Amino acid sequence: MIARILVIISALALAGCDRKTEDRVQGYAEGEFVYVASPLAGALETLAVQRGSQVRAGEPLFSLECGLETAARDQAARRLDEGRARLADAKKGLRESEMSSLEAQLNQSKAALALAEKELARQSELAASHVSSPQDLDKAKAARDQDRQRVTQLEADLKTAQLGSRSDQIEAAEANVRALEAALAKAGWDLAQKRQVAPQAGLVFDTLYWQGEWVPAGRPVISLLPPANIKLRAFVPEPRIGAIRVGAPVRVSVDGVRDPFAGKVSFISPRAEYTPPVIYSQESRSKLVFMVEIIFDPATAAKLHPGQPADVNF
Repeated sequence: MIARILVIISALALAGCDRKTEDRVQGYAEGEFVYVASPLAGALETLAVQRGSQVRAGEPLFSLECGLETAARDQAARRLDEGRARLADAKKGLRESEMSSLEAQLNQSKAALALAEKELARQSELAASHVSSPQDLDKAKAARDQDRQRVTQLEADLKTAQLGSRSDQIEAAEANVRALEAALAKAGWDLAQKRQVAPQAGLVFDTLYWQGEWVPAGRPVISLLPPANIKLRAFVPEPRIGAIRVGAPVRVSVDGVRDPFAGKVSFISPRAEYTPPVIYSQESRSKLVFMVEIIFDPATAAKLHPGQPADVNF
């Protein structure tokens, strides 16, 4: 009788283990790396981090040699100063000494006009008394008219001198200043790209160049692994994939950790696979499976390591 009871208990225990095994699938942790590069080439001047260190967003990572970009930025700044000075000069009138010269010429012409007016009046009186000839009167009138036109000309010149350059010249100078400002911004951007900071907080997974090496444009120097970019990939047999939904909670167990991690399904592959790329299972690789991705909160994800095998319970 006792032996029969033990057999029944053992059978129930084995059935429970089989059910747990059926509920569990194999998977592995995967990381989506952030590769930090400079769009410009240069020799690696400083490397501020080491592989395996943690960085916060905005912390410096590396810098490239930037002598050429610094010179270009300084040159653009000087050209902008020159352009702004030309614009300010175009908006001004003549210099004070030049204005004084025009005013003196105007006063001189007004004095000459006053004298010509008196001379014309005197010649008119002489002509009326038949003392002077008509030619003398005509000469006086011509001199008066000439001095009057000279006064009008100098008044116009003085007014123009006070206005500065023409409107189209000022607009051209303003457009030139805007172009020089854009050139300075471009030069400043180029210089800033020689120094890269961490775009996100995370683990420095690898450093791809040593200090002093030449780094081609666009080639990554640092690979970062933010905690939010760590996920788990599991491969679910086809008969069970229909019961899994995006957003469904899961529990993930890894070796060496007593309590399982809580996550949720973020993606279900629309394509079936006969041979998964990596799977830690003793089952046949010819079995049809679907790849499912699972995400975690950043604090939980930071406890996983890319390539780490795990058991997943849906």
